[in-house]
Amino acid sequence: MDKITSLFNESELQKGAYFTKSGQYCEKLSFIKSGYIRVFANFNDKEVTQWIATKGYFITDLYSFNFKQRARWNIQALTNCELYTIDKENYSLLKNLVPNWTAMEKQFIASCFVQLEDRVFGHLSLTAQERYDQLFKSTPELFNQVPLQYIASMLGMSPETFSRIRKKKIS
Repeated sequence: MDKITSLFNESELQKGAYFTKSGQYCEKLSFIKSGYIRVFANFNDKEVTQWIATKGYFITDLYSFNFKQRARWNIQALTNCELYTIDKENYSLLKNLVPNWTAMEKQFIASCFVQLEDRVFGHLSLTAQERYDQLFKSTPELFNQVPLQYIASMLGMSPETFSRIRKKKIS
């Protein structure tokens, strides 16, 4: 375990700082110890939030990290964050240090895929109200820590729709 943890560096990402920007190569993966990080892209002069990562999640541009391609996403700290970061070179050493690493990595990637499937399914099958309720139930602290327009974007709704739903919930 000491060998594995020695491959990670503890670091801070200040509010507003970028973990990576679209068009760059992302050669690191981080575990979020504290804080909130937004994954977003610009489409037709509009920012679209794909995900807001919180404590206990990993963050990277998976496409860039795994396939050595330019990042598709901007990844930016919404608050001051504490991270445990491993670079691509040290990440490749894990398979030699952890006996079941390949199976564990496969499970991790599968978990990411299932999470993405769940989000797509929710966008296709749930109403805006139901998506709001589901996110609020799972991460209520997000609603007090993150600008609401980012949450609205992540949920696939306009800020006005988000505001109407929120107002109904509060009253």
